[in-house]
Amino acid sequence: MKSAPNLQLQRKLFVYVLSACAVLQLTACAPLFLGTAALAGKVAIDRRTPGIQVEDEAIELRTESGLRGILPKNANVRVSSYNRMVLLTGQVNSDNERAIAERFAKNQDNVKSVVNDLNIALEPSLTQRAKDQFITTQVRAVLVQAKDVHSSAVHIVTQNGVVYLMGRLTLAEGNRVSNLVSTSQVSGVQKVVKVFETISEEDLQRLVAPSRR
Repeated sequence: MKSAPNLQLQRKLFVYVLSACAVLQLTACAPLFLGTAALAGKVAIDRRTPGIQVEDEAIELRTESGLRGILPKNANVRVSSYNRMVLLTGQVNSDNERAIAERFAKNQDNVKSVVNDLNIALEPSLTQRAKDQFITTQVRAVLVQAKDVHSSAVHIVTQNGVVYLMGRLTLAEGNRVSNLVSTSQVSGVQKVVKVFETISEEDLQRLVAPSRR
């Protein structure tokens, strides 16, 4: 008789901890996050191989480091890589800088494709950056609580209130995730952009099969 109230309490606690971590940015939140996630019964499964995960991190580091050396200091470019699909977000000073950043990213080893969503604008304030982190945390909480979504398969990037969703998802999964975020009423979200690598149902079964053994 008490299971339903307990589950509701766990979910509320989970959202609270996620939000607190985003605002405070304290590493001490990690144990709380992990413990509450366990209560929520979610299993973290990344649909990339360990090797590709390492390669994605290397692509991000190489590209961001290289761009800092060729773009003006006031350029603010964030590089996100998922399964070697690179997303460029942030702000630059001109179309030329935008093109330079895209060309540089495409020339990096092992990059499959580049989605360039850089804006010609000033760098966002610290307040806006904090809001973006909070939005990312709230969107993550929405996906974690959805029973029909594999939240760990979705990578979330937020820039100036624009939420980018990355990951290897089927068409149905991608539409469901996008709809969840678009209708979630998370404060501050200006737009939702899908940057998914669409996979087939057969590919999905092959990806999740090892985790069931």
